Amino acid sequence: MEYLDFELPIKELEEQLEKCVIIGKESDVDVTPTCKEINKKLVETKKEIYKNLTAWQRVQLSRHPNRPYTLDYIRAICGETFLELHGDRGFKDDKAMVGGLGKVNGQSFMIVGQQKGFNTKTRQYRNFGMANPEGYRKALRLMKMAEKFGIPVLTLVDTPGAYPGLEAEERGQGEAIARNIFEMVRLKVPIITIIVGEGASGGALGIGVGDKVYMLENTWYSVISPESCSSILWKSWEYKERAADALKLTSSDMKKQKLVDDVIPEPLGGAHYDRETTFKTVAEYITKGYNELKDLSTADLIAQRMDKYSNMGEYKE
Repeated sequence: MEYLDFELPIKELEEQLEKCVIIGKESDVDVTPTCKEINKKLVETKKEIYKNLTAWQRVQLSRHPNRPYTLDYIRAICGETFLELHGDRGFKDDKAMVGGLGKVNGQSFMIVGQQKGFNTKTRQYRNFGMANPEGYRKALRLMKMAEKFGIPVLTLVDTPGAYPGLEAEERGQGEAIARNIFEMVRLKVPIITIIVGEGASGGALGIGVGDKVYMLENTWYSVISPESCSSILWKSWEYKERAADALKLTSSDMKKQKLVDDVIPEPLGGAHYDRETTFKTVAEYITKGYNELKDLSTADLIAQRMDKYSNMGEYKE
């Protein structure tokens, strides 16, 4: 387990608990009371830390190296039913964007999401979860296929942004994202979107238009990252904590502003502390969301989706 800077008190207590258990195994000394005391203190410390997280700390948790990524959710929730599909039929297969058919609690979905890597080699292979235009075109191809066969769409968002390289711009990055948003708004099947990690800028919006949009508790969704916001406003990354607070990018902020439909609770410490519980909860929300949408007519589904996004941004003084 890797620890973030604000989690160091937890690390110290877990190390003490581990040493206590080892001493008990290697000697005749009864360390049970001591272990119980350390464990009690550990639980209290976790509760104290995680109930008072700042916006920046939630951003850090969303990027935790042990946090489950898109394919982890797909494999856990769909099992062997997932069939990955490749390519945009125009340029190449973008490894930062994965997609395919799978079943969630017996219901078929076309699943699309950004995939990050878990070590240096796979991070380069997945381009750090930053999709190129062909990635968004692949996603759109799969969504249009789902529409053709009447299969609901599930998108899992986890990206630091769309790839900003010169070659991506040459191949029409902006057009690819805009086309996806345009087509998703009028797609004739239910769309469920879940932000499972980072939801940054147009890179997230390119697969983020949904009838039901959920955020995991320790994720963020914003037009810009705190670091980039800080560097633009103050010419330095030093003010990223201040920027994170000002951007109102946490799940609770998004729910309050009615930009997402609900917040999916995470286990104490984050999704990586208890993956199985997280996967189970996410699957329940997917099924719940689909059940609320499945009986709507195509006309009502599209009308509700359009109204939902048209009403965003209303403000009264």
